Formats: sequence, C-alpha cells, structure tokens
Amino acid sequence: MRPLTLDSLNPVVKNVQYAVRGELAIKAEEYRVKLKEKDHGLPFDKVISSNIGNPQQKGLDQIPITFIRQVAALTEWPALADLAPNVFPKDVIARAKELLDEVGSIGAYSHSQGIPLIRKNVAKFIQDRDGYPSNPSNIFLTAGASAGVSLLLSMLITSPNCGVLIPIPQYPLYTATLAQFNGRAVPYYLDESSGWSTSVASVEAAIDKASKEGIETKMLVIINPGNPTGALLDEETQTKLVELCEKHSLVLLADEVYQDNLHQRNQFPFTSFKKVVMKTQSPIPLFSFHSISKGVFGECGRRGGYFECMNISEDIIAQIYKMVSVGLCPPISGQIGVDCMIRPPRPGDESYSLWEKETEALHKALAERTKLMATRLNSLPGVSCVDSPGALYLHPKITLSEKAVKAAREAGKEPDVFYALGLLDRTGICVTPGSGFGQKEGEWHYRLTCLCPGVEEYLNKLAEYHGEFVEKYGL
Repeated sequence: MRPLTLDSLNPVVKNVQYAVRGELAIKAEEYRVKLKEKDHGLPFDKVISSNIGNPQQKGLDQIPITFIRQVAALTEWPALADLAPNVFPKDVIARAKELLDEVGSIGAYSHSQGIPLIRKNVAKFIQDRDGYPSNPSNIFLTAGASAGVSLLLSMLITSPNCGVLIPIPQYPLYTATLAQFNGRAVPYYLDESSGWSTSVASVEAAIDKASKEGIETKMLVIINPGNPTGALLDEETQTKLVELCEKHSLVLLADEVYQDNLHQRNQFPFTSFKKVVMKTQSPIPLFSFHSISKGVFGECGRRGGYFECMNISEDIIAQIYKMVSVGLCPPISGQIGVDCMIRPPRPGDESYSLWEKETEALHKALAERTKLMATRLNSLPGVSCVDSPGALYLHPKITLSEKAVKAAREAGKEPDVFYALGLLDRTGICVTPGSGFGQKEGEWHYRLTCLCPGVEEYLNKLAEYHGEFVEKYGL
C-alpha cells in the first residue's frame, strides 16, 4: 500500500499561507505549555497573544456582554428561566422564547440560509443603519464572516487567470483563500503616509498592470475599517471606488466586520458600501460582510456572521443557496449571536442599562489603549505608527538596519519575522509580522492588537526589547 504523503495532497494546499496562525502563533502556544512546568526557564511568566483579534482568549480576557450570554443560556437550557426565576431580565426571557418559538431547539438544523426571523431582523438593522431597504431573501447567515468570504470566492473564481484586487497590507484570509481556489491576487497599496488611505488611482494602476500580465480582474476587496490598518474610508472615496467597479465590471466584496470599532466616531464615521451603492443607484454587484467576532461583542468562538447580496440575480442567489445547503446550516448559537448583535436591548428594556454600561466601557477602553499605544510606539527610535481610528489593531513600521536584515537572512527568516521572534522569545509578546499582510519592498511592519489589558506593562516590555534590539543591530 502506498503511504499518504504531502505529494498525495491537492497541490494548492501547499500554497496556502495564513500568517496570523503561523510560525509565531505556534511557537507562542509551545511557550504557553512550557510555562506550566515548574522550572520552565523562560524569561517571562506569561504569553501575551497580541497577534490576533480574539478578545475573549485567555490572557486578553475581555468580559463577555451579559445580554448575549443570558440569551444564549436560556436558548441552550430553557428550564433555567424557571430554575432561576429572579435571575434573568424580562427582555432576555422574551428574546429567548421568541427565538426558540422560531427554531424549536438549538440542537436542530435551521434553514440553510439562516433562521428566517433572524434574517428579517438583520434586514431591519441594515435598513435602520443605511436608510435604504434590505431584503431578508438576499441575506445569508454564516459561521463567521470568513465562511462567507471563502464561499463567494470559491464561486466567483473561474480560472487561474481570475484576478482579485486586495489591499496591501491585507488580512491574510484573502491571499490564503485565493491560493486555495487557484485565483490571482492583484495587490493595490494603501498609503501609509496619509493614514493608510485608499487611492483610487492606485487601484486603477493595479488593474492596468494585471491586464498586461494576462490577468482578468473580476473582483475588488475593500476592508473598511481596515485590517490591519484600522483606516476608514470617507464617502467620497467610496463613491469613486463604486464608479471604478462600474467602469471595470468588478464585483465588490465589502468586508465591514469592524464597523462598530470606531475610536474617533465624529472625525472618522463609518459608511457602508450598501448605502453608497443605493445612494448613487449603482448597478454593481455587491457582497457585504459582518460578524459577531469583532465590535465589542468579541464572540469569535461562537462563529456567527452574515453577508448581504445586492444587485445579484435570483439565479445566482439560487446557486449560493445550493452551495450553503451542502453544509446544511450555520451554527445556531452563532445565528443567535447575530440576532443579539443587531438587535441589542433598547432604552426601557430591563437589560438596557447594563448593556449600555458594558459596551461604553469597552469602546472607551479600546480607544484609550489605541491612543496610548500609538503614542508610545511613535516614541521609540526607528518606529512610526498611524494612530488607528478603527478596528482592533495598530500596524507600526519598524526601521531595520542592514546588520539586522543580514542576521535575519542568515537565520532563514524575513527581517520582520526575525524581529518578532526575538520579541516573543524575550518577552512572551506574540505579534504578527507585516510580511504576512504584505508590504512595500524594503519596508517592515508588525501588527499588534489593542485588546491587551495591563497596557503599560505590555508597552514597557515591548519598548525594552526594542531598545535591546537597536543596541545590538543599530538603526
């Protein structure tokens, strides 16, 4: 019998890279296990997983929003309402009953497109947000936004020459999924000098370059607010991007999962692409994504999200439904999480005051941490960092000397990976190197979350390591 080897696998699997869960994350987990040993010999006493936006993970410990956990508890075990009659607020009990009346039990499959009541509620949320109607039949609930992105890319990539415009730096989901489905990434570079802004001319130039290389560009990915940059698009730029999609017959994929992570709401508001497309009466095909993993909910492990289809024919909607039905349905617990996110307590509800207190505290903490971290990073020699107005991250640029670059190459590492590995080995802080997100030739970055508690201690460790690195390798 022939053994199963790497050569037995689909060759595209070898091309898939996902830096957020790559070498550094694996090593961080090894250190986490080693720290349980009595004489571990490590120069730190904990691992800080700053590499991923996973708010409730051990070490970051963001407290879950009470409302969603109470609704989840009563949908998991309805008898709790009677066993603990004075524990749950009336609006929580009513919400759980309404959902259970619709689905029966969270242990049952739902409609493959998602629970109809929740899709109806999502449509109302979108309509209230944008001021334009939304059709529940065009909404698909998903196991997180990533599942929707992967599904649609698998359906829209039609040949190895099919190009997808992606921002650089970008969330590695996109390059990984393109590799999986044998598509071509067409990079367009964000402008770090102007707050990681998106230049329409840069996107146009990327299309022209791809065309000369024989690539047929079919899609444009926009991440707004940005990941890893946190940048927000203004409505004027969004309108120009919609016009560009019309000009080049592009499908627009709008990744809007950080729409509620806004640290400077007055100066940098969020505008959905759905609103821009409706306002301009554009015919472009648009898929918009949202998730319960981000915002202040941070329910990453619950796996809930949705995408809305706009200007998509009924024939294509039917094909999408066919594909999602192969997987039967998204997790019911995730769907319930979506309902809690888009239909939170309202003024007058028994749960409202606590919900307001918890969410405002989280927004305030994230904004303060982001500001403090950007200020401290910018004070370090050879480091520059855009003060992110959105999302959960900062993406500082680091200057690495020729000596450092040479040492990295000799070690068989990208220079920013070399820097990040040293940071992890010395302090237990795990970040994601910028090479995993894409960057201009000769530039180096890393992404770190703004979720870490004890931020002063965290920044002091980071600054101490950076000083040691600069002393050893220079600038």
